[in-house]
Amino acid sequence: MALLIAAHGERQPRAGNASTLRIARAIAARDLVAEVAVGFINGAPSVSEALGALAARRIFVYPLFAANGYFTRDRLVRIIDEASGHSRSIELLPPLGLDRGLPGLIADRARIIAAANGFSQEAFSVVLLAHGSRRNPASREATEWVAGEVAKLGACRQVKTAFLEERPSLEDVAKACTGPTVVVGMFSGEGLHGARDASRLIAELGRPDVAYAGVIGNAPGIEDVVARAVEEALSGTLATAGA
Repeated sequence: MALLIAAHGERQPRAGNASTLRIARAIAARDLVAEVAVGFINGAPSVSEALGALAARRIFVYPLFAANGYFTRDRLVRIIDEASGHSRSIELLPPLGLDRGLPGLIADRARIIAAANGFSQEAFSVVLLAHGSRRNPASREATEWVAGEVAKLGACRQVKTAFLEERPSLEDVAKACTGPTVVVGMFSGEGLHGARDASRLIAELGRPDVAYAGVIGNAPGIEDVVARAVEEALSGTLATAGA
């Protein structure tokens, strides 16, 4: 049995895919499966190369992506289809953005950041900042699902969504959030959007009561979310978002 963590991969300066490698090491240390590997759409090793290097006949692929978009739904499916067969079973798990363990992690992370900034607990707002797209609704749909689940947990006053490439923008949403606000970057890696765009947009708000929780894809505890998904897949109890 093996696990492959599939990620987009980054080639930007100071983005060495360290978070994905850290998650893989943490999962390997738990001995859930015999082999743990990583593969990247954009970088080395590629997903195909990583799959080829695994000896196991049954492989789970965990997409470290924020939505069930093009890379997860199309690119990964094609790669897996090409690598399957010859008594080899490869199962694609739901992506991080639709993982039922993600809302709890976000709620906990928002509480920690709120406390660190002196925000009154349960009196702050949370904004989930995602990529978004005018052509594909996957990013919006995943983010809105997560927002609804985080709101059910009652960790904050309200939960809103904002996007980089569609409306509402962070600026628009921030105007509607009076009082302390924690922005969570709904990005899976260390690339341009999470590392620079989100921080820049928050700085441009000029509001000391708006704090950035960072990128959810490398938040402390993300390995627990992945591990739980693998455990549920092994036991046959894995549930998808909305189930």
